[in-house]
Amino acid sequence: MARAIVTNPSMLLADEPTGALDSHSTEEVLALFDALNADGRTVVVITHEDEVAAHAGRVVRMRDGLVVEDRSNR
Repeated sequence: MARAIVTNPSMLLADEPTGALDSHSTEEVLALFDALNADGRTVVVITHEDEVAAHAGRVVRMRDGLVVEDRSNR
């Protein structure tokens, strides 16, 4: 994560960033993403975890390469 954000990118792509983490570490990662987003960065998280997706401002669900849902959480 540090390597991904050290260059101050305008967009961060995170593929299953919480997949192997315990619940406390997951909350820390999501809080970091919130802070980055509050600073104006776009954060795209790819996940299979409904709890992580529920944390996002927008959720786009795909099935078989097609968008089956696109909704705002805020």
